[in-house]
Amino acid sequence: MSSEKSYLALRLEGPLQSWGFDSQYNHRNTGLMPTKSAIAGMCCAALGLPRGSAGEQEFLASFAKTNMTAIAIPRNGVKRELAVRRLQDYHTVGGGYDPDNPVERSSITVAAENGKPRAKKGQSLAVITHRQYLTDASFGVLLEGESLLLKRIAVSLENPAWGIWLGRKTCIPTAPVLAGLETNREDALRLIIGDKPLKSLARQEDVQKFADGRDSLPDISISFASNQRSFSLRRIKTLQAGENS
Repeated sequence: MSSEKSYLALRLEGPLQSWGFDSQYNHRNTGLMPTKSAIAGMCCAALGLPRGSAGEQEFLASFAKTNMTAIAIPRNGVKRELAVRRLQDYHTVGGGYDPDNPVERSSITVAAENGKPRAKKGQSLAVITHRQYLTDASFGVLLEGESLLLKRIAVSLENPAWGIWLGRKTCIPTAPVLAGLETNREDALRLIIGDKPLKSLARQEDVQKFADGRDSLPDISISFASNQRSFSLRRIKTLQAGENS
């Protein structure tokens, strides 16, 4: 691949967003910033790369080398700036289906170890999960990396092979995700934050040296294969509005 560098600007807007990074079993939490794994997954969907495929593996290895900056962009309501809040959804999976009805049985998504639906006295049991979402959030994401890779992503986001969403399938974007591809960082930033100085906004940045970071997130995707999802750590620093890098 070419060693030329480009900057891909993404716009993440929608009534609900969810960026999981520490979910455990039935509790699916969201971070306050987009995760690199979610952006990688969005790109894989846009490119039409099946889970666990050789194409996915090749793409994820290349994508891991990009640098990502996520920027929180305030949204203005009618009278004031909208506050970003966490919403927790009480969610059930599999409840109410009749395991003896072949049509309904195909809708049951949770199975016991023997491959049969979880049931009691012939009635399938609901699996309860608690899922968090962000409301009234808006983000800009800047990807810095190899030009041919980012050009490929930009083309796919303009005409995605599969649906793309903001962390989960229920979180549909309300604006085009692709903001633009530039060869200059400042021009790319202008596509998502306008003339606002970057330091005036809260953001999260990749760092090259461990000592420069403040936290580590397990969100560099190695594989999205359903039976062997795996991730490695990404070293980042989070800066509040008004704080210099």
